[in-house]
Amino acid sequence: MRRVLMVSFQFPPMAGTSGVQRALRFAQQLPASGWTPSLLTAHPRVHAQTGTDLVEEIPEDLIVRRAFALDAARHLSIAGRYPGFLARPDRWHSWLLGAVPAGLKLIRETRPDAIWSTYPIPTAHLIGYWLSKLSGLPWVADFRDPMAHDGYPADPVLWRSFAAVERKVFARASRFTFTTPGAARLYAKRFPAAADRIRVIENGYSEDAFRQAERSVQIDNERSGAEARRTGPRLLLHSGVVYPDWRSPVRLFEALAAAKAAGRIDASRLRLRLRATAHDDFVRELALRLGVADLVELAPPVPYADALAEMLRADGLLLLQSNDCNDQIPAKAYEYLRARRPVLTLADPAGDTAQLMRRAGLPHNAALEDGPGVAAVLDRFLDDLFHDRAALPAPPAIAAASRESRTGELARVLDEACAPQMPTAEARP
Repeated sequence: MRRVLMVSFQFPPMAGTSGVQRALRFAQQLPASGWTPSLLTAHPRVHAQTGTDLVEEIPEDLIVRRAFALDAARHLSIAGRYPGFLARPDRWHSWLLGAVPAGLKLIRETRPDAIWSTYPIPTAHLIGYWLSKLSGLPWVADFRDPMAHDGYPADPVLWRSFAAVERKVFARASRFTFTTPGAARLYAKRFPAAADRIRVIENGYSEDAFRQAERSVQIDNERSGAEARRTGPRLLLHSGVVYPDWRSPVRLFEALAAAKAAGRIDASRLRLRLRATAHDDFVRELALRLGVADLVELAPPVPYADALAEMLRADGLLLLQSNDCNDQIPAKAYEYLRARRPVLTLADPAGDTAQLMRRAGLPHNAALEDGPGVAAVLDRFLDDLFHDRAALPAPPAIAAASRESRTGELARVLDEACAPQMPTAEARP
């Protein structure tokens, strides 16, 4: 068995983000693919939201080191203000001070064959860079999504800081992984000398977690007789954050208002539940202003297992993604596939999110910003939903999206990184 040191900021008990799933599931499943992991993460004090449900899923034999780290916004501010340099490239840059010595100690103890670090916290890649540089170990940098790209970060100083991290990564790492084809193409163009070392490992779903959720749903149905009777409105569910800039439901709410005014829907027929939006005030005001507050339900965050069970119970699932994020796919998209429910996808048809859902056989798609298109696809989707003829995800697409399949892909990338290779010259954009 080979060994890998994993560096991830997002790890239980951190809660409130689906990003925790990537590192956790890789850590669970890598041993089956011939790799024994150890994990370096940040002290839990830095997480604004924590939970215990996923802590129970950390493998008992997994070595986890939680290094010193502070959140500049909460721990280093005075009257809510702190120097900008303390938050570049991110608010948790102090993690570097604790993680490098802790990581070197872990390397001495576990003798790993490779290092793996994962974004979306840029400091994780800086830690991977220094651990690789000081130890000489091959390093796989998991970007997930693009770091510095058009319009993000909006602050030009922060953008340059992100770009500087990218240059360090591409000067040192052996392999680079992204979660979407669009992101991989973007970086192959930005760093052409490294294009042949870029790989795509998409996000996915945990089959074990879904089996537990299915058992929970079955028990609840047996107790309540819910499967034997169907009452109340059809439930359309959006699970997760609604960003005012990137996942705004304004055109959807306008379409709902038009359908309501035409008498095609009302609160007795349809309920749109938005779970854990992180921006409830924005969504609530929007629903009130557009006259659809009676159709819209805002729900608080729930443990991960409960969120999956809710997807299984829903009549339909809603996916939102703006055209600014065409090179990104929300992690929940893969959980939606496994839930085997009809999906309404409001995302640019040219983007990776919409293309994933079309490949899965889910035809109801319109660009999030296209008002007439959203209205038309909403009408078709609801008509199919109300008549029980809405398309379900294709089984091959579901099987391909499992975390087990993705972990096998990661193991192959780690194998590549450990293969003998010529020294890499610094790649320049």
